[in-house]
Amino acid sequence: MEALIEVLPWLVAMVVLIACSAFFSASEAALFSLRQKDRRSLKTGARTQRLAAELLDDPDRLLSAVLFWNLVVNMTYFAVVSIVGFRLETNATGGHSATFAFAAGSVLAIIFFSEMLPKTLAVIAARTLSPLFAVPLTVAVKIVDPLMPALRLTNLLSRRLIWPRFQPEPYLQVSDLERAIEVSTSDAQLAEQEQTVLSNIVAMSDIRVDEWMRPRTQFLSFRPPVSLADLEGTMTPSGYLLVTEPDGDEVTAAIDLQNLVEIPSENLESTASPVLYVPWCATVADAFQQMRQTEHDVVAVVNEFGDTIGILTFEDILDTVFTHRPSRSGRLLNREPIEQIGDGVWEVTGVTSLRRLARYLAIELPHSRNVTLNGVIQETLQQLPTEGDSGRWGPFAFRVIEARNRAHILVELTLVENSDAEDVR
Repeated sequence: MEALIEVLPWLVAMVVLIACSAFFSASEAALFSLRQKDRRSLKTGARTQRLAAELLDDPDRLLSAVLFWNLVVNMTYFAVVSIVGFRLETNATGGHSATFAFAAGSVLAIIFFSEMLPKTLAVIAARTLSPLFAVPLTVAVKIVDPLMPALRLTNLLSRRLIWPRFQPEPYLQVSDLERAIEVSTSDAQLAEQEQTVLSNIVAMSDIRVDEWMRPRTQFLSFRPPVSLADLEGTMTPSGYLLVTEPDGDEVTAAIDLQNLVEIPSENLESTASPVLYVPWCATVADAFQQMRQTEHDVVAVVNEFGDTIGILTFEDILDTVFTHRPSRSGRLLNREPIEQIGDGVWEVTGVTSLRRLARYLAIELPHSRNVTLNGVIQETLQQLPTEGDSGRWGPFAFRVIEARNRAHILVELTLVENSDAEDVR
C-alpha cells in the first residue's frame, strides 16, 4: 500500500500524458480525414472552424508539429513508466513479476487509449471534432514554429539520403490494364468480371451525362430552409437531399444522407455541399474526372439555357462501372430496359438510350437528335405521351402501354417488316 501511495503522483502524470498523446493522435486523424468539401465548409464557419481550415493550409507544418509533440509526450511517458517500474521493483513484494506486469499494462494502455481509440473516434466524427481541436492545436503548432526549419531540414536529408531516387509510378494506360488482366488470373469467370469492369470504364468516355442522369422527375429537391420533417421519414431516391435556390428550382447544393453522421432537425441546408455543374453534352468520364478533382459527390446537368435537367451522383457512376449490364432503367425503375415479349415485339422503357436499343436489336435506328426512346416518342407525338398513344417511327410501330409520369413510360415496339414508311425525325 505504501508503494502505491509513493508512486501515485507518477501514475497521475501517466494518465495526463496518455490524454495529451490521445489529443495529438485524434487531432491528426480528424484533420487529415476531412474531405475537400468539409474544408470548404469550415472556411466559412465559426472562428474555431476557420482555425481548423487554416491549419490544413500548410499540412507539412501541421504534421511535423503533431508528430513532434507526440514524440515528446510518448518519450516522457515511458520515462515515467521506467521510474514507477523501478520503484515498484524496489518496494513491492512481487519483485520482477510486478514490474513486468506494470510495464506490459503501460504499453497496452498507451496503445489503446492514445492511438487506437482516439483515432477511431476522430475519423468517425472528423468534422465535429476538428473545430474543438483547433485552438489548442494552433497554440502547440506556434510553440514548435522556431524548430520548424530544423525539422524540415531533417525531413529533406532523410529523403535525400535514404531514398534519393524514389520516383512516382507513371499512370496506367488502358492497354496496361488489359495486359494485367490477361496475366493476372487463370480463373475464367474472374477474368470475365474484370473485363466487364474495364469495358464499362472505357464506355464512360462515350456515354453522355444526359443518357445516364436522373431526370428531374426522379429526384427530390427542397427550397431552404429545409427541416428533417420535410423528408417525411423516407430516404430520397438518389440518397441525397438536394437544395435549390431560395427563390428558384435550380439545384445548388446536396447532402449525402447515407453518410451523414449527425442530421439536424432544422436548417439542413447548413450541412449541404455545393454541387458541380456540367453541360448536358459532357461525357460521364468528364463528369467523373471533375468530381474526383474537386471532391464533389453530385453534379447538376444543365441544358443550353442553364436550366437543371437532371443530376448524376457518384453512386450512379459506380453503378455504371461495377454492374455487369448497367442500365438507367434498372437503377431508376428497377426493371430491365428491354424485354422481348414476342417475335419482333419488345417492351422498352422510355429512359432507355437509343445507343442501347440499337445495340440490343442489332438494327440501325433512324437518325434522331434525341438520346432516349422517351424523347423520340415525344417528338413523334408532338406531346407528352399518355397510355394508349401509338404511332410509327422508322421500321417500328409503337404503342404506349404505361405512362405513370414523364420519366416512367413503357413502350411496346413492333418491328414492321418491309416497311416503306417515311422515318419520323
